[in-house]
Amino acid sequence: MGQVLHGSATTTHAVRAAIQRSTASVAKLSRTYGLNPKTVAKWRKRDSVTDAAMGPKEPPLQF
Repeated sequence: MGQVLHGSATTTHAVRAAIQRSTASVAKLSRTYGLNPKTVAKWRKRDSVTDAAMGPKEPPLQF
């Protein structure tokens, strides 16, 4: 079964893991994977390869 990605996701778990393992430069990785260099830098900084939660932080009030 495939991964469930949110609508704006430009990477998959495997690509994120490869970015984090790689010692190549941000510029080279961005060209290799067709990503913005800021996206590569963001995934390099993170400890995890999971997507951040999207949507409201708190559930709506129930009356």
